[in-house]
Amino acid sequence: MSQSSAKSQTDDTIDTIFEVKDVSVRFEMDRGASKVLNQVNMDIHRGETLGIVGESGSGKSMFASALLDAVVEPGVLSGDITYSPEPNSSVDVLGMSEQELKRYRWEEVSMVFQGAMSSFNPTKKIRGHFLETIRAHDVNDEEGMRRAHELLSDLYLEPDRVLDAYPHELSGGMKQRALIALSLVLDPQLLVMDEPTAALDLLMQRSILQLLETIKEKYDLTIVFITHDLPLVAELSDRLAVLYAFEFVEVGPTNDIVTGSGHPYTRALLNSTPNVDAPADEMEAIEGSSPDPVNVPSGCSYHPRCPIAQKDCTQNDPGYYSMGDSHAARCHYWERAIEEIPLLSAEVDENKSGYDVSYGHQSDDTVVSLNNLEVHFEEESGLFDFFSEPETVRAVDGIDLDIHESEVIALVGESGCGKTTLGKTAIGAERPTGGSVTYRGQDIWAAKDGSGDANIPWEEIRRSLQIIHQDPGSSLNPNRTVIRSLDLPLKHRDNDLGPADREARILGLLDRVGMAPPEDYAERYPHQLSGGEKQRVALIRALLMEPDMILADEAISALDVSLRVEMMDLMLELQEQFQTAFLFISHDLSNAKYITEKSGGRIGVMYLGEIVEIGPADQIIREPRHPYTKALRWATPKLREMQAMSESPIRTIDIPDPVDPPSGCRFHTRCPEAREVCTQQTPPLYEAESADNQKAACFREDPNHEYWESPELTTNKDT
Repeated sequence: MSQSSAKSQTDDTIDTIFEVKDVSVRFEMDRGASKVLNQVNMDIHRGETLGIVGESGSGKSMFASALLDAVVEPGVLSGDITYSPEPNSSVDVLGMSEQELKRYRWEEVSMVFQGAMSSFNPTKKIRGHFLETIRAHDVNDEEGMRRAHELLSDLYLEPDRVLDAYPHELSGGMKQRALIALSLVLDPQLLVMDEPTAALDLLMQRSILQLLETIKEKYDLTIVFITHDLPLVAELSDRLAVLYAFEFVEVGPTNDIVTGSGHPYTRALLNSTPNVDAPADEMEAIEGSSPDPVNVPSGCSYHPRCPIAQKDCTQNDPGYYSMGDSHAARCHYWERAIEEIPLLSAEVDENKSGYDVSYGHQSDDTVVSLNNLEVHFEEESGLFDFFSEPETVRAVDGIDLDIHESEVIALVGESGCGKTTLGKTAIGAERPTGGSVTYRGQDIWAAKDGSGDANIPWEEIRRSLQIIHQDPGSSLNPNRTVIRSLDLPLKHRDNDLGPADREARILGLLDRVGMAPPEDYAERYPHQLSGGEKQRVALIRALLMEPDMILADEAISALDVSLRVEMMDLMLELQEQFQTAFLFISHDLSNAKYITEKSGGRIGVMYLGEIVEIGPADQIIREPRHPYTKALRWATPKLREMQAMSESPIRTIDIPDPVDPPSGCRFHTRCPEAREVCTQQTPPLYEAESADNQKAACFREDPNHEYWESPELTTNKDT
């Protein structure tokens, strides 16, 4: 086996815009030195899109900061970073003066961060942000704003409307696109994007990826795209670099990495990522956890988690082994990894879900029933809207849904579609403005208000309907140990249990969810737990109440993709023990598919307050009936399909304002199949003609509807 550098191998024609050599970032801490980048080497080719992937804390964002020489104190950046603004010219980035760095940042290298909202001053209009940047770099106002208009138009925004708006007046996707335009207004050569789409919905993510491809070619950009979402970046990148434990463990052309990776970690990452096109029964979480930066294992840093590790892996740090042109992996046994760690099958058996379950295996008994449910509320006023009348948001509008014992229903849809509002209303945490919510036949709000006869008291209903939040850290008291946080609800639930019995039960559950030794984890505080461990504690706390249903509101979206399968498996494992129903909310169709397919559950697709399609997971994924579901399916990254992104199936990128939803079918403004009748009539949920237990709110499901004779809409797409 021959070793080589991760840099370009033999092709002298490759034009390198950045050369990163032996770069480290070190923080001195009370408990020792924390090296969050460890002598990394990387060449970035001019005109390419380089995708950098890895778990949280692997060093991705620190690599981005290093490229800009922007590591914050007390971090110490060392090594060599060479920037070549033109072929055969070079600049030592770490040797620049403050004045040179000011010009270098934004004019030569620009960065787009994850939080678009936090990147804008809320008291300043978007135009002011552009002018401030232009003037700070001595660019002519007229020339700079002319480029700003062009960039905003290229990103399918109305320049004057956006420039004259305050940040709070723009949607998340519009703010993110405005931030991309702002980062390009000074015509940089390199654009570094650090999790730029992490907070966005699938359709917006996919649309922005398409726009990036367009502006990359038009403005001759080099892009470094940093993310934890491997399927997302695989469709955009020319090359992928995989970070683990603060060093690049594999680098190569995207297709080579996805279909023939050599490092065991890369292969495990591919196999643990929820993927709509992969057989769910083959997915498995990566065992163990990432190393502490203060105590990185000797030898290969992955060896404690590696299934094929040998003795020399614990002692000898592997260099890069060449796997072909421009493809290298830091693994002594990369050939064995390919043989013994098979990647997920590229094709799914269309006639088999992979699980010994089928739709409807749950009880016929209904736990929660929603009948013609409506939740309308007044929109909060913005910072400068003191004197305007509040407007009504129709968050949930006429939904009927029955949730059965031990059933899993996943709600998917874009932000603002009403998923969370529906979920909170279903567990009695939000009062409906119309319709009803019943728990085992008892109207929830009649029980709470004491109006009429209540067969089931409110206290029992609240105990039976629990919630797991997206951010478990904010729901755990930072001043309480794990055992104290879990003891309190158990004490309220069962007064007959003594302290010793409660402790034994808590320790048993901690051990059951993999937090071993449980006695150690029981005495930890929330800040001493990882994100995945906090989410396990939140799950245990909900289950200690022995609920009939749990609302999991984006409960895994904050976790690394490599941990999501593990968390969903844990939910389903405990469901078997406690016979609990789950209302699982997600903006990610891959996650929804995994948990519902494995449990024989259903996927419900929401759009602007309405359920537009609902049915068994395999039918929703393989045979979506509603055009919006098809759009979500298109937008979901397809890790096994290494090809150019297909044309968008939506007319416009941005979702309509929920304050003023479109008439008729609410999706008609974005629907490629819409006709004139869709602008006037609202379709009911039709039984899908070719599928059992699948319903779609689309006139195309009715062969006799006047839709088929109605004129087609001629609205042009903006994507």
